[in-house]
Amino acid sequence: MTAFTSVRRTALGALTIIAGALLVMPAQAQNYPISSGQRATAQQVSERGVPLEELAPNAPDTYTVKRGDTLWGISGMYLKRPWRWPELWGMNLKAIPNPHLIFPGQTLYLIKEGGYARLSTSRSNEPETVRISPRTRSDSLADSALPTLKQHLIEPFLVEPLVVDEQVLLSAPRVIATTEERVLMAAGDRVYVRGDAASPMLAEAGEPRYYRVFRNAVALKDPVTAEVLGYEAQYLGKAELVRGESFEEIPNGKGGYTAEYIPATVDLSATKEEVRAGDRLLPAPARPFLSYTPRAPEMEVDARVVSIYGSSAVAYAAQNQVVAINMGSQDGLEPGHVLSLLTKGDRIKDMTDSNKAMVKLPSEVNGTAMVFRTFERVSYVLLLEIRNGVRVGDRLVNPK
Repeated sequence: MTAFTSVRRTALGALTIIAGALLVMPAQAQNYPISSGQRATAQQVSERGVPLEELAPNAPDTYTVKRGDTLWGISGMYLKRPWRWPELWGMNLKAIPNPHLIFPGQTLYLIKEGGYARLSTSRSNEPETVRISPRTRSDSLADSALPTLKQHLIEPFLVEPLVVDEQVLLSAPRVIATTEERVLMAAGDRVYVRGDAASPMLAEAGEPRYYRVFRNAVALKDPVTAEVLGYEAQYLGKAELVRGESFEEIPNGKGGYTAEYIPATVDLSATKEEVRAGDRLLPAPARPFLSYTPRAPEMEVDARVVSIYGSSAVAYAAQNQVVAINMGSQDGLEPGHVLSLLTKGDRIKDMTDSNKAMVKLPSEVNGTAMVFRTFERVSYVLLLEIRNGVRVGDRLVNPK
């Protein structure tokens, strides 16, 4: 092999340069969800691009993707409406067959022709030529692909919020004792747990080993109908099962034995708040996929904010906070759906009127939010960009 070798890259997922080394990844290594509608939109746009008026005012002619970039950020850099990611993807459909496979080090070129614009990974229609060092290694690029959003903003909430039927939590295994007769326990401490008679905590093959600890089941009520949509449990931390529940034969003093119950032994591996007797444990879910394709919902959405997550005493949610809304998977909402926030519109007393009549102010667009986790009748959304604080009762609708 010569000092440098030229390779032609016709699609991401074959050969990509990262930090001076060649990483080889089969194209099928990642199979992230792309809907037929998104693919059809991108295919249509890829034929000629998007109208110039759809471009952001300061869309750069060239941009080199950097570590720390996000798909949402790049979409907003090129498009007036970042949730129209399929159009941005379509602008570069041949070079980027999957929008989740964009990596640091790649240069994007904005080409404008005949009133339309498209993106390319090369200055012409020719495949991109990249020079690489003979030093190679095999690795997966899964951890190098750009996330949709800053992961630290959303990752904690992928496992923390839990919306369940009230009975689910009441029947879950519960903490019954702590070591050294302490009342409050934290990460690194050991507690003892008792399961339901019908489903004890067992340390056997196929049984859960990792758990999450919760307290209380607070009703989530629809602000419009007052109907209970589900019960949100307060997340406390993570735990690992050390020994399962069992029975031990104890001499009864009469020449025989009595079976004595022994609770499960659990170590607290991480805690957000202190754990105490009565707190409940539920099996930890599988780690969810952390990247989404931002897009507008295909159906009509008219939702309301139900609660501000983790801040029951706070009246207003700020940017990058999470709120629960009164629509979920049964309504067609999916992770990645982008929504516009509207203020509720206060009722005020018209002090200029001699009768001091009450007047309702109109709703105003207040920013953008993205759905990232759904339950049957409730979804959690991240407040991406807001002008004013968001409160319970505020509306979320299809982005304009």
